Amino acid sequence: MQYVFPAKQQYRLAQITDCHLLADKHGFYQQVQPALHLAAIVRRLRTEQPDAVLLTGDVTQDHSIASYQLLADILAPLPCPVFVTPGNHDDIELLATITQQQPFRPERSLLLGNWLLALVNSKGTTPSGSFSLAEQQWLTSQLQHSSASAVWLFCHHHPLALNCFIDKHGQLDSERLWQSIGADRRIRGIAHGHAHYAYQRQHAGIAVVGCPASSVQFSATADWQTYNAGPQWCDWVFRDDATASWQFRQL
Repeated sequence: MQYVFPAKQQYRLAQITDCHLLADKHGFYQQVQPALHLAAIVRRLRTEQPDAVLLTGDVTQDHSIASYQLLADILAPLPCPVFVTPGNHDDIELLATITQQQPFRPERSLLLGNWLLALVNSKGTTPSGSFSLAEQQWLTSQLQHSSASAVWLFCHHHPLALNCFIDKHGQLDSERLWQSIGADRRIRGIAHGHAHYAYQRQHAGIAVVGCPASSVQFSATADWQTYNAGPQWCDWVFRDDATASWQFRQL
């Protein structure tokens, strides 16, 4: 199942990650109120009107039905489709339930002109990332059946070691993931959440982009340290000439 966007010369998307919502909209997670942060981002996006919003995991913290409904309530005013790929904190069944509500969409394969965006499920049985054989087969199938000239991947877990504490919950199947990436020259980059800080780097000619969290940021240190830098997300532009750019945003 694939979502096909109307043809245009460029598409602007917003990536939001690691919302860590609680059942109480005024609740605190690591000294911030994540629901208020997310609501502020949504207010800004309503004025900027992106073509879509991508949620790349850990949308709630307490795994409660109420926290997922709060997510749906906060995002309901968005005038664009919202696509989701899960993180290690997410409950797959509850996440599937909310994707049946507007503005959520269930598709993980998005066609934007000459671009194919694939939302890879990196959730495993532990907090660490997984790129299962089934997920590898899904990605291979999407690539084989797409005539897109360029591809970008989105997932939750970071695909490369970051040399800080979050690496203990990194991608366990990174070798298999990078084999799949290397097998298709159309893949230009991979973006993720999980690390709670913004960065960009190159690996084997592929751009790797870490999206900052909408909730709280993590310091790139050997021990777990958090700080409040306000609501953050990442803006993306995918152009029909097969070029892409991104910008880290902060309120």
